[in-house]
Amino acid sequence: MTLDFVSVIFTNICGYITNISGNINKKVGDVMLEPIVGSRSCEQVFIFLVARENGYATEIAKFFDADLYAIQRQLDRLENADVLVSKKVGRTRVYQFNPRYPFLKELKALLKTVLSYYPDEIKEELIMNRRRPRKKEKPL
Repeated sequence: MTLDFVSVIFTNICGYITNISGNINKKVGDVMLEPIVGSRSCEQVFIFLVARENGYATEIAKFFDADLYAIQRQLDRLENADVLVSKKVGRTRVYQFNPRYPFLKELKALLKTVLSYYPDEIKEELIMNRRRPRKKEKPL
């Protein structure tokens, strides 16, 4: 191998590592489950639901800055597979894990382990689940 070839490989590896570390700082976080579940949107749905227990498509898509249609497709696919169940709350369809899913305990354990490897900023945002309005006189 020549020195130029080695420096090109090293530069590519450094660029790859920089891209990975740059992606960690984004809201999406580092992709960990995509090879197992098949898509990034499926991973995002799973991570969001394990952190917050329930959620709706627009909320998940906004949090991860993802395509709404892709998130909706994954939610429908997982509901058809009986991994998730949904209910209507007003005009919104809210999804959660199916308590009757046979491997729910194992799936949640895996997802919680994956969530523990996410950057702290993303974990805090995911776990912070403020859904009701702030009191009128309460200061910010």
